[in-house]
This record gives sequence, C-alpha cells and structure tokens, in this order.
Amino acid sequence: MANPVLRAKLAEGAFFVVPGIQDMIAAVVADKVGFDIVYGTGFWLTASAYGLPDAGIASYSQMVDRMATLARTTKAAVIADADTGYGGLLNVHHTVRGYEEAGVTAVQLEDQEFPKKCGHTPFKRLISADDMAEKLRVAADARRDRDNLLIIARTDAMQSEGLDGVLRRLEAYVEAGADVLFPEALTSHEDMRKCCETFDLPVMANMSNGGCSPVPEASVLADIGYAFAIYPSLTSLVAASAMEQALVQLKTHGIGQPEGLFSFQEFCTMIGFEEVWAFERKWARDGF
Repeated sequence: MANPVLRAKLAEGAFFVVPGIQDMIAAVVADKVGFDIVYGTGFWLTASAYGLPDAGIASYSQMVDRMATLARTTKAAVIADADTGYGGLLNVHHTVRGYEEAGVTAVQLEDQEFPKKCGHTPFKRLISADDMAEKLRVAADARRDRDNLLIIARTDAMQSEGLDGVLRRLEAYVEAGADVLFPEALTSHEDMRKCCETFDLPVMANMSNGGCSPVPEASVLADIGYAFAIYPSLTSLVAASAMEQALVQLKTHGIGQPEGLFSFQEFCTMIGFEEVWAFERKWARDGF
C-alpha cells in the first residue's frame, strides 16, 4: 500500500528534499539519517545492478524487482522512476499495477519515445503530448489506491521544444490527471520559476549533479516555488568518488584501512544482523 506521507507533505506546502537511492546500502543509510521519502532512480539503480546506461535497456521486470527490493528495504516512502511505462498503454497499466504492488508511493512517467534516454543526455525523442496525456489517464485509472499513490508527469521537451513546449505539455498533463509535474532539464532559474508559477499542482525539481540544470541550495529552490527536489545522482557519485580514492590508496600504497570508514558493527546492525544473531541465540544448536 502507498505511504500517505508524500501526499501529506505536499498538502503542507513546505519544501522538502529527496535523496536518490542506487542500492540497498544507500537505502539503509538514508533511513539512518532520517529521510521519510526517497527516490528510486532508474539511472542509478540500473547502473548499480546491471552496469548498464539509462537508455531503456533494463526491462520492466528488472526494474519492478529493484523497486520492490527498495520498498522492502527502506522505511521511507518510495518515489519510483518508471521511465515511459515500458511501452504502450497496456504496458503503462501493467507498470502502474506492478509498481503499486511492489510498494511504491509515486510512479513517475515521462514523455519520451521508448526506449528512452537519460534526461540529461542527448538524442532524446518525444511522443506527442496527446499520446502522453493518454498514458497518464491510463496510469491514473490503473492505480488501486487513488488517495495515496501519486502519478508524476515528466516532460523532456525543453531541449527540443523550448519553454513554450514544456508549458503546453504540462498543461495537457494536468488535464490528464497528473498529481505532480516534472519539467526535466531546465537550464535557468527564470524558466524554473515560470513553470512553478503557471500551475496549481506541485512541481518538482531534478537536481542531477553534473546534469543540465543548476543545483542551487534548497532555500533557492523553495523561493523559486518548487514543492520538492530529488537528488538522484548525489549518493552514487559520492560513493564512486570515495571508492576510487580508497582503491587508489590500496593499489598505490597498500593501505586497506583508510580513515573515515563506516563502522562495520553499525553497518551489521543496519542491515539486519542483530535479528539473525537473536535467532541464533534462541534456536541454534551445536552441530547445526
């Protein structure tokens, strides 16, 4: 069942931030820090599980399994990247049902052709606004929990159709029943503000480190008018940087115990070993 926390926070109207999660280590660390909403990022969940780019290569079956694992692992509500819905209208219906059964709280759909591309890379091609609106109507109708499962409508039109195209598409997506609007890869604060001011629905920002959009502090995004921001690449790029530094030290200097390591004992607790050890104390017998 969808977690009501996302709709409740949107109703409160206070800006909030949502970290991207690329694997279950990031999920349990985000729980420790205290995030109550996380973002299941298609780009980074695909990269971490399969070593593949975000180019429509990972299948629906692979991604729904990753989202189910994330929803089962984290205590937070999960906003789930569902790409294009993995095909036509029947695929969208199946995707929303499958993601809802997996335990997510919001399903994000985008208006690219299938197979899609990462929103901050070139060669994106879009379907028509009418076709995307029909997908959103199917998505809204497919969900069983109409109170708490939210449909997020993303448009990638900025690079090919400009801000006017973004606004026209978002208006169509509002009418189709979207709950949250997601104008991807905006390049200026002025364009961001225009999108937020134009619509009554909540508008979300994508703060993708190294992408097309500027990444200001949260207070600036709140002033612009965004409801919340996702940070899909933050944990992944931080982790990759830390791993590279540790491996360089190991290869160059033979140092396998660098400063700043996360506590192994605490990590064992976070991942669930305390429950395993409690079971062993209760049930284990010599020789078994």
